[in-house]
Amino acid sequence: MRLVLASASPARLAVLRAAGLDPTVIVSGVDESAVDSGDARKHCATLARLKAEAVADRLRGEKTTALPAGDGRTLVLGCDSVLEFDGAIHGKPATAQEAVDRWRRMRGRTGTLHTGHCLIDVATGARAADVGSTDVTFADVTDDEIDAYVSTGEPQRVAGAFTIDGLGGWFVERIDGDHTNVIGVSLPLVRRLLRELGLDVPTAWARDPGPLGATASRRVRSGP
Repeated sequence: MRLVLASASPARLAVLRAAGLDPTVIVSGVDESAVDSGDARKHCATLARLKAEAVADRLRGEKTTALPAGDGRTLVLGCDSVLEFDGAIHGKPATAQEAVDRWRRMRGRTGTLHTGHCLIDVATGARAADVGSTDVTFADVTDDEIDAYVSTGEPQRVAGAFTIDGLGGWFVERIDGDHTNVIGVSLPLVRRLLRELGLDVPTAWARDPGPLGATASRRVRSGP
C-alpha cells in the first residue's frame, strides 16, 4: 500500500511516521473558507472529503513522480480538524487577538475536537470516511500565560488555537478519548477505514521504519 497524505500538517505526518507509515505529502490546495457549515462534524467531514478528492483526482489525471514505484494500491487520506466550543466552530484563529480572546473563554472549560477523515483508493474510487471526536479540558491559565503562548505564534497555526504535542500541551488539563485525534489524525479510526477498504495495518507499515518509527521523508508537493 502507498499512502498519500493530503495535508500540509507536520503534526499529522509525524503521527503517521511514528506509527510505521511512510506517507507522501501532496497538499490539496482546497480553500477551507469556501465551506460554511453550522455543524462541526459535518464541516470537518466535508473538508476532509474535498481534500482527499482533490488529490485523488490529480493523481488520476497526471503522470506523477511524487509516488514511490511499485504495483501496490495507492490511497489518499484527507483530514480536517475543528474545535467545537460553546456551540461554535473554531478553526485556526485569524489574528493573535482572536487567539487571546478564545483562550480567555476556553480556560478552565471543555471543548470537543473533531477531526474528519476520508480515505480514497485512487484506482477504484472506493472510499471510507468518518469523524473522530475527543473532549479536551483546558487548564485555568492566567492572562500572562495566554499572552506568552500566543506570542509564540503556535495558536494561530492550528485548529482550536492549541496543541497537545507542542507548547499548548502545558495548558491542557485532561483529554477524554483518542489523543491522536486531537493531534490531527486518529490512528484507531484510520485503522478502521483501512479495514473497510480490505487492508490491515501491518501490511501498511514501512518495511524499514528506522529508529522510533521514523522514516525517510518523501517529496512534498503543494497545490496548483
